[in-house]
Order: sequence, then C-alpha cells, then structure tokens
Amino acid sequence: MLEILRAGRTALALAALVSGLGAAGHALAWGATGHRIIGELGVETLPADVPAFLHAPGVAADVGELAREPDRWRGAGKVHDNMRDPGHFVDVDDDGKVLGGPSLSALPPTRSDYETALRAVGTESGRAGFLPYSIIDGWQQLAKDFAYWRADVAAVRLEHDPSRKAWLERDRQRREGQTIQDLGVWAHYVGDGSQPLHVTVHYNGWGPGPNPEGFTLQRIHTPFEGPFVRANVTPRMVQARMAPPRDCRCDIERRVSDYLQHTTAQVAPLYRLEKQGGFIGSDPRGADFAAAQVAAGASELRDLIVAAWNASSTGTVGYPPTPVGQIEAGQADAYALLYGDD
Repeated sequence: MLEILRAGRTALALAALVSGLGAAGHALAWGATGHRIIGELGVETLPADVPAFLHAPGVAADVGELAREPDRWRGAGKVHDNMRDPGHFVDVDDDGKVLGGPSLSALPPTRSDYETALRAVGTESGRAGFLPYSIIDGWQQLAKDFAYWRADVAAVRLEHDPSRKAWLERDRQRREGQTIQDLGVWAHYVGDGSQPLHVTVHYNGWGPGPNPEGFTLQRIHTPFEGPFVRANVTPRMVQARMAPPRDCRCDIERRVSDYLQHTTAQVAPLYRLEKQGGFIGSDPRGADFAAAQVAAGASELRDLIVAAWNASSTGTVGYPPTPVGQIEAGQADAYALLYGDD
C-alpha cells in the first residue's frame, strides 16, 4: 500500500483503509466535492450590491472549479510544493498555540514575524503550516482587484478620448477575469479553514501524546474530507446550513483568527463522532457534521468577499498610490495610473 509520509503535513496518504471508511484518495483539503460546493455557494449567495460581474451566469460554477486548483497543482516540483503545500493548514496544539509557538488567537502580523516566532520554539512553517496567512493574503489581493475594477469603471465613465476609453474598457474586462481567477484560487484556502483536521496537530488520527478519550490513531483525514463528503453531502444540504451574513466590524487578521478558532473547536467533536461510528456509510450524524463544516466555509467565503468589496472603496491603485475615491471623483488621471506612466 503506497503512502506518502509527510513532514509537517506537506503530504497526506495517497491510499489507506481507515476505520471502515473505505479507500482514501489523494487530497490536501476538502476533496473536489467540498471545495466545489464552497466556491459555488460562496458566490451564489452574495448580496446584490457586489459588482454585477460576480452574478453573471457561470461565474459561481467557475469559482467552484477554480477552488480546486491548489490541490491540483501538487506534484509540480519540489520547490513549488515545498513553498505552497504548508499554506493549506496550520497545526494548532490543544492549548491553542501553533506547535507551542504563537497563539492562533494572536498571530504575528506578517509571515516573517511568524517564522521568527516559530524558530524561537525550534520549528518553522514548513512543519507548522501557514493557513491563516494564505487566507489573509488572498483577501488582500481580492480587495486590490476590486479597487482596480472600481478605478476602471470610473475611468471609462469619465474618459473622453476614444482610444483611451477603448483601452480602459478592455482593462475592465481583463480585471474581471483576473478577479474571478484570484477569487477562485483563494476560495480553496478559505475552504481549508473550515475543515477541522486542517487546523490541528491531530490532523490524521490523534497521534502521540495525551489521549484521555481514547480517540482513533487511524488515518482518518482523507476518507472524511473526500469519499465521505462526496457520498453524503449535497449543495442543498450545505446551503440550508449556511449562517446569515455577518460583518464582524474587525480587521481581516482578527476575522481570520476567529474563523479558524471556531474550526479548532470542532476537532474533538469530530473525533468523538468518529469513535461513535458517525462516519461509516451514510450515518446522518456524520453527514450533518460534514455539511455544517462545508457550510461554515461557504458562509465565510461569502462574507469575506463582501468585506473585500467594501474595503476596496478606500483602496489605492497605480503609482504613486492614488485613492480610488479621487479617481471616482475625477480628481486624478485614471488612464495614466492604469495604463502606466512609467
């Protein structure tokens, strides 16, 4: 039986028979089913006041497919995989710290600071993972994409030169395609954040150390997130469990920390359910748990997209960085900023 042994979770088992759940498939997150549902529903349930292109026919389905991309990239090469694979997870201890280092509730402000904090306890992000930063990075990129889209829309409205106006219109179209691409790939990491086994040191069986409840040591990760979800979770089930829209009125760092802490709270319930046989066959207890976690990912994706759109109104574009509001008010040469004035 072929297995890929991981150092820190940069790989998971390719094949295994686990606790009666069946053969495990290659995965680094929710399987294709879970990520597709999260991407599609996260976009389908967006409010009307986000840009209209996000509501265009086929966009939600495209995001659902693009949300699978980071798993499909794997195996591109050692450098590629080593740099990207740890971005899918974060190994949080039972005390809420990342491998005994920084607390999930108060993460360092940058990846560099995070690496410094991990080195101080004898580890690094290749072992510990850096999922929180993957989510924050993708959100900030989306907010920047939206800022450029706002600038393009305003520039087309205000520009009188026909050749410039034509270029700006094409640039708006390019920006819409780029935004959908960026959103789709980022949706993968937001989805990872709702899978309890992606935010714990107990990522594939309880592992070594104290185990007072006698949880399984078997490799349960891939069978739960892949085959079980595919067999038991549907988009309708997930949408019915999605939370109402929520604005935390907090910065992105706090929002992501709170989101991942909520997911870590589901680690022990997942293992208790596994111990009770909840992930065997089509047990409704396991199906409900899995659907609820996929729904948490879809809900968070929806709300983070809205937050990025709102944040983009105060964003900047071009060089020197120019507030979008100035462009919308006709106080800056949008064409020079967007086309490039070298």
